Amino acid sequence: MTVIVEQLFYGFETFGVIYMPTAPNKQSALKKITRGLTVGTVITGSTFFHGPPVLALGLTKLLKKSSKIDETNIQITNSWLGVNNWLIDHVLPNLKWDITIDEGLDLNMQGRYLMTCNHQSWVDTTVNQYFGLTRMPLTRFFTKWELIFIPFVGQAFKILGFPMMKRHTKEQIAKNPELKDRDMMEARKACEQLLSQPFTLLNYLEGTRFTQEKHDQQKSPYKHLLKPKAGGLALALNILGDKIDALVDMTIVYPDGVPGYSNFWLGDVSKIAVNLRKIEIPDWVLGGNYEDDAAYRERFQQWVHDIWTEKDQLIEQMKSQYTTANI
Repeated sequence: MTVIVEQLFYGFETFGVIYMPTAPNKQSALKKITRGLTVGTVITGSTFFHGPPVLALGLTKLLKKSSKIDETNIQITNSWLGVNNWLIDHVLPNLKWDITIDEGLDLNMQGRYLMTCNHQSWVDTTVNQYFGLTRMPLTRFFTKWELIFIPFVGQAFKILGFPMMKRHTKEQIAKNPELKDRDMMEARKACEQLLSQPFTLLNYLEGTRFTQEKHDQQKSPYKHLLKPKAGGLALALNILGDKIDALVDMTIVYPDGVPGYSNFWLGDVSKIAVNLRKIEIPDWVLGGNYEDDAAYRERFQQWVHDIWTEKDQLIEQMKSQYTTANI
């Protein structure tokens, strides 16, 4: 559950290295302190109000699985996220949103979607939630199985149906090749569990947040993106591809500069631009074997590269639009 992770890391990012906006709003220190106290108080209160029911209902699933319990937990979680959205609308009233949705993309709360997105900041998940709360089913993403041991956070991921993966290293698989098949079986099972309800499964193809240092180390061929890791998308499409309503690509641009999570809530972000487009899935993509078929893997990687090239060009267009507007 992304809202929990955001809140968990909020304190760390406040004192860590963050990207300061290039053109922050000028605010008095008192106003920032007041805003920070308001946000912290409301988020903490919301967590204590919504968290226990989610965990309590989740524990009842150990005794009996129930779609009604799942639906109730989703409703509670959406209420939880709704508090965050209320804060954005009322505590950050000067934040301007520029949201563009392709005409061919028909989103609804009962749909099943795979989503890709560029990744720059923890704010990305808040943007996704703000946009998706009333337009798409609850967003989930692949998580590491080890997170299950984090109190409340890991249990919430499991209860809400986040696909949790036990990933083994290449060295471990070399010693025990059966682990590779086990990983694939667990991934398939985790994805198939989503099919009992509407879902949005998010995949940050870059695998990490964009920084110029990472970009330079990779020698990325894209101006605004890191190299995409196609394996996760290939796995999801192999398992869910013929059962989803759309593959959605979300592009996020921060015209003021990439903010840290604390910068966002303190009101240092004046504009956020979001673009959503539908990616057509060629017939040959479905049913291929990314792991064992080298020809298919190369073709799939080229397909993702083409998507990423178009996305890079889109980001350039979005950025130049705001640069031109400020001249």
